[in-house]
Amino acid sequence: MKFKVKARRSAPQLALTSMLDVIFLLLCFFVTVSVFSQWESEISIQLPSATTAQQPERLPGEIIVNLSETGAVTINGRVMPLDELKERLSKISKFYPGQPVIIRADRDTKYDHLVKVIDTCRAADVWNFSLATEGETK
Repeated sequence: MKFKVKARRSAPQLALTSMLDVIFLLLCFFVTVSVFSQWESEISIQLPSATTAQQPERLPGEIIVNLSETGAVTINGRVMPLDELKERLSKISKFYPGQPVIIRADRDTKYDHLVKVIDTCRAADVWNFSLATEGETK
């Protein structure tokens, strides 16, 4: 009499190699994003002060538009004209509606320059923008 011997199945295993690769890539992405966001906030712009200013939590991928005293617009360390800014923001808002944009305007910049940047954001269909300030020094 011949008995059938069932082959023992091995326990299912979790593929850790691919999971570790994904975790490593995410770590690289967030480290890179944090370095670029620090560079943007280290540009020498004197922000206006406000009594209600708070340090907001940074969102990954938010765009920081720096506006100098002379009206020059800088993104990622690159000076660009307003029409190029509009084109870039239009592309971003098309793929990522609700994309946050932070406008860091120098305290001595003309109001006219700030209005032009806000108008460019609106023309590019970016409505989620905020103006950066710093807390008052005591």
